[in-house]
Amino acid sequence: MPAPRPELSLVPRPRKVSPRPGRLVLDQGTSVRALPGAEAAADLLRTLIGPTTGLSLPPSAEGRLVLALDPQLGGLGDEGYGLTVGPQALLLRAARPDGLLRGVQTIRQLLPPEALSGGARDIPWELPCVEISDVPQYPWRGAMLDVARHFQPVSYLRRYVDLMALHKLNVLHLHLTDDQGWRMPVEAFPRLTSVGGHRAQSLSDGVPHAGAYTRAELRDLVRHARERGVTVVPEIEMPGHARAALAAYPALGNHPERHLDVWTRWGVCDNVLGVHEEVFDFCRTVLEEVMDVFPSPYVHIGGEECPTGEWENSPAARDRAAAAGLSGSGELHGWFMGRIGSFLVEHGRRPVGWAESGAELPADFTVMTWRDPAHALTAARRGHQVVTAHHRATYLDYAQSTDPDEPAAQPGEPVPLHAVHSNEPVSPDWEPEDASRVLGTQAQLWTEYVTTPDRIEYLTYPRLCALADRAWSGGRSDWAGFVERLHDHTARLDALGVRYRPLTTRSLATASTGTARPPR
Repeated sequence: MPAPRPELSLVPRPRKVSPRPGRLVLDQGTSVRALPGAEAAADLLRTLIGPTTGLSLPPSAEGRLVLALDPQLGGLGDEGYGLTVGPQALLLRAARPDGLLRGVQTIRQLLPPEALSGGARDIPWELPCVEISDVPQYPWRGAMLDVARHFQPVSYLRRYVDLMALHKLNVLHLHLTDDQGWRMPVEAFPRLTSVGGHRAQSLSDGVPHAGAYTRAELRDLVRHARERGVTVVPEIEMPGHARAALAAYPALGNHPERHLDVWTRWGVCDNVLGVHEEVFDFCRTVLEEVMDVFPSPYVHIGGEECPTGEWENSPAARDRAAAAGLSGSGELHGWFMGRIGSFLVEHGRRPVGWAESGAELPADFTVMTWRDPAHALTAARRGHQVVTAHHRATYLDYAQSTDPDEPAAQPGEPVPLHAVHSNEPVSPDWEPEDASRVLGTQAQLWTEYVTTPDRIEYLTYPRLCALADRAWSGGRSDWAGFVERLHDHTARLDALGVRYRPLTTRSLATASTGTARPPR
């Protein structure tokens, strides 16, 4: 069998690729014909390709690049597409607009890498002739970026979205609040950012750190992502991981007389929100403003790693547990999450939470399982929608190897490229009904040890390429084939200026890395 042509080394791998002889040449006379419903995809094609190639790609009824919605392709779902490139014309079809957006990213990858960078205008812009039929394995293919611990400018978040979209990832999970920082502006509670957005240092480095977004910046990020087929899912942590909020408003805690600082440490803080009614008024107000900025059907409210010691030692919390008919203060966590989850459901949103075991969140919740792969099955059997996020396969803040020159990362054994690519959101031995409840998977990057965009990209790539490949291609993907395609794909990352970890024999090793408890 002949080796695949480099230009067909696509990441993620399409469902079916059939090379054809010949090439389609794009020049200044090339125009785009967008049939009704395809206008947004045509605009994206111009936005992404025009500035880097110098091609204007104007709209025309006689355009050789044809984009069309086709109800007959309904079997490809919301994001599937068909792409035909011939020597004289290109036809991109999909049943839904998001499918056209995925096809636009495939067209970008079929062009020479220089078409991503704009670094060369004197080369021929050619597409290989090919027939592609493509559909994703999972509807949720995400990446979580923690901006609570180290703030990142919104300009970088837009770049982060652009790189996600190139790899057909469709959910940016934005971790906006934690013990170490609060980045979401809330008009009713301005001290959340003026106080909660600042901390004195990180990991005893002695360097103050601060930052917060404006509502306009976040709305623009949502718009930018939506134009690329990416949904921004906000996360507001509660009732634990909330010390930044408690530093701003001590009355929200169990010891209002104590004035706390924004936490400068890493791990699990003992301070949690109280369970008095003023706290629920606060949470509802915050989430109303969050929902006003983020139209995502999903809203993440954290829920993990919530110590109950303050509740157990608080007469008011113990009284609240008794009044609610709970057996003890330990049950206040589920009761708290249930109240907030119901509030989101009443507003037409789906609550999402981190699952410690897969069995502790209320039925309305979509759960993210991160501690153990077995917890995903536990949650699915309880009827939850599930997004798998096992820390030993998806946490990108772990180092990529044990090389002595590897930059500092979260303590723990490495998560190498192969571990990410071999991640199976659904085990083959699951019952079909349980497997159908798994929405997909996503990568996580916690930023206590990650301060700059360069470090983010080094830890993220090429591992996020591996996750994208499995989440889109499912079991059809294989390690050897992925490595072969990835070697060619790095030219695209180079063109985009991505500071990824270089591919070496060690980075492509497949040895097991063992297990480690996930410090968060």
